[in-house]
Amino acid sequence: MGIKTEASEVGNLPLLQVQHLFIRTQQQVLVQDLSFDLHAGQSLAIVGESGSGKSISSLALLGLLPDSLQVTGQASLNGISLLQRNETQWRQIRGKKIAMIFQEPMTALNPLHKVEKQIGEMLRLNGLSKAQTRTKVIDLLNQVGIPEPETKLSRYPHELSGGQRQRVMIAMALAQDPDILIADEPTTALDVTLQAQVLNLLKSLQASRHMAMILISHDLNLVRRYSDNVIVMQLGQVKEQGNTEQIFANPQDNYTRHLLDQDFGKAIVLENANVSAQSAAQPMLKLEQITVQFPIKTGLLNRVTDQVVAVEPLDLSVMRGESVGIVGESGSGKTSLALALARLIKSDGKIVLNQNRLDHLNENQLRPLRPQFQMVFQDPFGSLNPRLTIEQIIGEGATRLIPNKTERRKAVEQVLQKVELPADFADRYPHQLSGGQRQRVALARALIMKPKLMILDEPTSALDRTTQRALVNLLRKLQQDEQISYVFISHDLAVIRALCQRVLVLRHGKFMELQATEDLFNAPQSDYTKALIEAALG
Repeated sequence: MGIKTEASEVGNLPLLQVQHLFIRTQQQVLVQDLSFDLHAGQSLAIVGESGSGKSISSLALLGLLPDSLQVTGQASLNGISLLQRNETQWRQIRGKKIAMIFQEPMTALNPLHKVEKQIGEMLRLNGLSKAQTRTKVIDLLNQVGIPEPETKLSRYPHELSGGQRQRVMIAMALAQDPDILIADEPTTALDVTLQAQVLNLLKSLQASRHMAMILISHDLNLVRRYSDNVIVMQLGQVKEQGNTEQIFANPQDNYTRHLLDQDFGKAIVLENANVSAQSAAQPMLKLEQITVQFPIKTGLLNRVTDQVVAVEPLDLSVMRGESVGIVGESGSGKTSLALALARLIKSDGKIVLNQNRLDHLNENQLRPLRPQFQMVFQDPFGSLNPRLTIEQIIGEGATRLIPNKTERRKAVEQVLQKVELPADFADRYPHQLSGGQRQRVALARALIMKPKLMILDEPTSALDRTTQRALVNLLRKLQQDEQISYVFISHDLAVIRALCQRVLVLRHGKFMELQATEDLFNAPQSDYTKALIEAALG
């Protein structure tokens, strides 16, 4: 396939040399004795669970760690020492020599600046004219696969889909033609077809520019396909490192073998799984001709001149205790449909939850019913208030349900244990938790309301495979024990297969098909679904 770097292409002298890197706090060692060489044109993957030291190792190479962390060892770029530099010297490295694509673009992009300014800012500082900058930005957006890039220049980050934001981040990183590109989970917000597209793009750019790449990822299928060498880390220690194919074919360490275990288990079989039982029962959620449109406003008076259809009319029912997955590419309308179900954006059509008609209710009328349907968002760090303790975050919505403060604290501790977190986490803040722990807090915040329906928007996309497996097992257990219905949005078909009884496929807002999960995987009805499955499993 020409994806990996041939050994003959790599020079003898490493572009980047890291020797005996240690990163410490006053209490513990976060990274212990990390050493590696990286040659021009080569790809190195760093894999491991959340908290293994993958990202902070790379941040150390850019001088982006807080002063509270002690960094020792050696790191050199073309023979020039990296670690002992002042801020002025770091500016000559960041972006120009080493660039980084951050994991969560919504928090890395400036919400107040338009796309054109964010990508073009450094180009303007480097002396390009306004016209030259615009041409270069459009070219970069074309390279990263954003359609009609001219129309995206004046948009803000919140006006882009998750996949489009990630591609804007990649364009920003490539703007100054760096020697080394650090890609920290560059595909977590992308569906399976776009993952391959973006990584193929990065590899082709890497080959044409003879650029080296450090790929930080929890997706071992991508690591195997797109890296030459791999480092496996656990709790700051290197468990195994070497040639990617050799490590995948013959892992020496038990931890590596554990990471390679991709078995998520199977979705539970519902008691009312047969068609006659389902038709006799009342669905927990029923949608009829649900449609989502966004107005296009133009002119000085900001008048509505047209409508963008995000979701074309569709019908869907979800039974009590059933999990229905929604899949499709970025921009297919998955999140728009979820927000419409949660009555967070305007929609047309009929929404009936537990025999209550929701679509014609105003916010005051909806408030008593809101505990019955709760939403868990994609990025827990963005959706949890950093100034509140975990107790305050989880208990905030339950103030009316449980007015007594002591009883509310007890309920918070109980729901923390339900999501398999210690009760004393109630006194912590979000920044003190790992990504997987924050996602469990987001679940607990929804569960304390005792919902009948949970709408989960990509709740596992930013998590490593081990944490994903634990979260899927937890969701499966809650589904069975609490008889909660799920509308589960994900681009990860392995997670969908392990959790959902039925799957709805969307493309460009259009209904493609709805089948029982195993039927969909074994006999997809549309060519688009076949392509999605082949990209995920191939």
